[in-house]
Formats: sequence, C-alpha cells, structure tokens
Amino acid sequence: MSGETAYRPRRSVLYMPSSNERALEKAKALPVDGLILDLEDAVAPDHKEAARENACAAARSGEYGQREVTIRVNGAGTRWHDDDLAAACAAGPDGIVVPKVDSADEVLGLVAAMERHGAPERTRLWAMVETPRSVLAVSEIASASPRLAVLVIGTNDLVKELGARHVPGREPLVTALSLALLAARRAGVAILDGVYNDVRDLEGFEAECRQGRDLGFDGKTLIHPGQVEPCNAVFAPSTEEVAQARGIVAAWDAGAGTGVVTYEGRMVEHLHVEIARQVIATDEAIRARG
Repeated sequence: MSGETAYRPRRSVLYMPSSNERALEKAKALPVDGLILDLEDAVAPDHKEAARENACAAARSGEYGQREVTIRVNGAGTRWHDDDLAAACAAGPDGIVVPKVDSADEVLGLVAAMERHGAPERTRLWAMVETPRSVLAVSEIASASPRLAVLVIGTNDLVKELGARHVPGREPLVTALSLALLAARRAGVAILDGVYNDVRDLEGFEAECRQGRDLGFDGKTLIHPGQVEPCNAVFAPSTEEVAQARGIVAAWDAGAGTGVVTYEGRMVEHLHVEIARQVIATDEAIRARG
C-alpha cells in the first residue's frame, strides 16, 4: 500500500459519541473535514455494543459526503477492542483510530489485524500519541507502516501522564508536540492537534488553533460542533496568503528558470516557490470540498 500523495483537508476533525444517534445524524450537515465516531471515552460501558453498531452503520452509509469518516475503537487490552476492530474493518471507514499506540510493534500488530479482518485498502490506520512512551517512540511509530496515515495527539491523556497542567500556551506540552511533528513530517504522515476542553472559551480555543497552525499541525481534533468553523478558518490559508502565493509563483515563472527572482522587494528562491505552491494546492483542495 502506498502512502497518500495528494493533500486531503483535515483542518477540523470532530469526535462524535457513537451512542448518540441524533449527534451522528447532525454530523451529516456540519462543515467539518473529518469525523471520529467514538467507541471509547465518550461511550459508557453499557452502551459500547450499540455504539459499535451505530458507528459501523454510519461508516457504511455513504451519507457523510466528502467528510472523512473514521471509527475510534477501544484500546488494546480492553474487552471490547477485538470486536471493535473486527467490526470496524468490516464496515470499511476511511480510518480506524486506535488510542495509546506506544510502539512500532503495536502499529505492525494493528496493521496485521486489519488485514486479517479484511479491511479494504482505503481504510487507513490513525494512531493516537498520548503517553510519554509513545512520544519517545513517535518517530518509529510514524514510519512503521505505509498503512498509517495520521498521528492524533491525545493532549488530555498526555497532560495526565506527565503530571502537568492545562495552561494557556501549553508550555508543558510544547516539547512533546514538537517531537511528534518532527516524526510526522519525516515519515510523510498527517498530524492532528489535541482537543480544547472549554467549549465556551472561543477566544482561548482560537488562540490554541493558531498555536497549532503555527507549529505545523494539519488540523485539530474537536469536541463540539461550535468549534468547527473557527478551526476551519485558522487552518486554511487566508485570502492574503493565497494572493501572495500566486504572486510568488507568477514571478518565478516569469523569471524563466533564472534561479532567483524578486517579489515585492523580497528575494524568492525555489524553496519559497515550493511553499507557495503548497499554499495554493491547499486552498484549491479546500475549495473543491465546497
């Protein structure tokens, strides 16, 4: 299986409790890039089996348009994990999200299990990085298998495991976030930032989105529909950025391969053109989603 080549928007990826059928129905109309139909933290033990059925039915339905639909299974070692994984593979979502993936060996074991259960090729593995062990092994995790498409940072669990605190600016997490970003870029996989817990604090949420975007994340995982639109706005190129990117590319093309040109008084080299082309491609991919 080859890795992804074209940019796929993952600016906003919303956790949805699969035990809540009304929420799953509402998600069909949300302007979100991706959904994580949750069987884990958001679902009480008595509702796990019903949630599994709901999530698999939703993944098979084809009613979510261009939204990327994934299922988060319960973690390895829980009594639900094996049945969750088998059912998710049979349903064939865009991705299967697995919590607390701590090593490359775990990635390989999950990929082998997906193949045993007949998961279609389009169903990719999303690995959650949310423990000190996973952070320290993240480079090996990210490059363990071509079936791995996305790293998902679990900031709540990571804060708990570190004995840290949730503070503005996330200083206690910056080292871990940066290590995970380095690993994702080295391996050529996407990476999603963790959730923001206070759904009433949109100012704080937008600030954390901007921090994640500035660090290099592809998008952010969300816990409330009200977070979707501000997240989409932050993780999309602005009108000004797109216009500047088009200007840089036009100046470069007009230079007819001279190697160095100027645009608005600034020197432009090949690396600047590559960045500009990526901005344009990102904007076009987002626009193509409507």
